[in-house]
Amino acid sequence: MSLPSYKEVFKRREDFMVKYRFYTIEENGRKTLPHQHIRNDFWYDHKDHKANQIFMIYPEFEDLEGEMIVEGQIYREGIAKMWILMPDMFEYHKKRIKVGQKGYFHEGARKTAICEIIEITGLTNL
Repeated sequence: MSLPSYKEVFKRREDFMVKYRFYTIEENGRKTLPHQHIRNDFWYDHKDHKANQIFMIYPEFEDLEGEMIVEGQIYREGIAKMWILMPDMFEYHKKRIKVGQKGYFHEGARKTAICEIIEITGLTNL
């Protein structure tokens, strides 16, 4: 059984791309690296976010050739396509997400990776 891409599932392209690095165990990171389609949340710093706000922005990790990783764990650092799952939040994020902006992958309240937005893709077309 093959893992479908989010492009197939959501019938649209990703909203933006990030460069990420998962924290090591010494940095209070994960004990093991996650698998593709982990449902962590992406959070970026912005002055008007509410505390504990959930964005439901999920990553889809790429291999070194830019293809979706299908089997096994993802890399400690690399590139991920990012998908905003709540359509009613597109306009909210359009006004705030910028190339060069730092962000984090969260699992619950814990930051597990640091990210930098490197490209805005489908978000500009919504």
